[in-house]
Amino acid sequence: MTNIQTFDTPSLLVDHQKLLKNISEIANFANQQGVVYRPHIKTHKSVKIAQLQVEAGAVGVTTAKISEAEVMASGGIKDILIAYPISNPDKIHRLIKLLQKGVRLKVSVDNPESLRYLQRELEHTPHSLEVWIKVNSGLNRCGVEPGKEAVRLAKTIMTHSKLKLGGIFTHAGHSYAAKTYEEIENIGLQEGLAVVESAKECEQAGIPILVRSVGSTPTFKIAGKVPGITEIRPGNAVFFDAIQVGLGVTNIENCAVTLLASVVGVYKDRIIFDTGSKSLCLDKGAHGNQTVSGFGHIIGHPEVIIERLSEEHGVGILVGETNLKINDKVQIIPNHACTVVNQFEEYVVYENGQLTDLWKVDARGKVK
Repeated sequence: MTNIQTFDTPSLLVDHQKLLKNISEIANFANQQGVVYRPHIKTHKSVKIAQLQVEAGAVGVTTAKISEAEVMASGGIKDILIAYPISNPDKIHRLIKLLQKGVRLKVSVDNPESLRYLQRELEHTPHSLEVWIKVNSGLNRCGVEPGKEAVRLAKTIMTHSKLKLGGIFTHAGHSYAAKTYEEIENIGLQEGLAVVESAKECEQAGIPILVRSVGSTPTFKIAGKVPGITEIRPGNAVFFDAIQVGLGVTNIENCAVTLLASVVGVYKDRIIFDTGSKSLCLDKGAHGNQTVSGFGHIIGHPEVIIERLSEEHGVGILVGETNLKINDKVQIIPNHACTVVNQFEEYVVYENGQLTDLWKVDARGKVK
């Protein structure tokens, strides 16, 4: 068998056992709560991992972009939510091609103008499109405000012959800015209520809402328990990372993805690794909160903090004595797994330090 320490660096590693454990825990939570599981694949961008999630009980997947959906559909995943607003005619034509291939597609909507674009392009086809209303639960990015605005948009959807309202969803990404776990709990509760109360008002207006979906790795176990929620969409929880540990969402032992890095320079006050911003990325906390120290956690070497990155160099400062020397290899838990994965072409999959497989990062760079 091949030891992962023999691989060239930097390499993207995934611990197969930890990966399966993380997938299983999400699926078990969904089963216990009586909700369905639709993971966001923008974290792993892998058909193989998406298939593992479906085998564990996922009803389909969530993507950020059409290009990701196209990759997942080509890999046999046929139930896909594109959680992103789409109104460009060229992009709508790509949606239509997915419908022609039999994909059970759902698309995010949050304004009447995009409905008009979708209706206009679909009128020339035999297809209709399922749309989900996105509500703003506090991130203040996309989404209508919960309640009356959601009802108004739902009523407008009902006037479009080619559009079918399937659900209401939200993403509480502002949970990443929480300073305490209690704050995450409050955000998760409000996330669930924003969806459930919007759905309730729609149904009081005579518009049924079948799917009530929440996401966000920090909050899915909170929002997913709100009565009336039917679906969860965590993405990062498939791997976890240093930011999730910093938020108190998980333990360092559950982080399934690491970077294998080499020491390329040792100096009296610093150590240089071959993992710079083009591999570790510069993320120190999404949506405004820096929950981590440095640019990645070096497993087994707390005496080194990766203080700064240039494109190809990671500069570690010493806060204690170290035995690291040139050509030594270390594993680094990234701050933000989602951005790091997108830098690599393949996963080196291992168990107990031994190579078991190589998996392609199929949707790498798919941002259109």
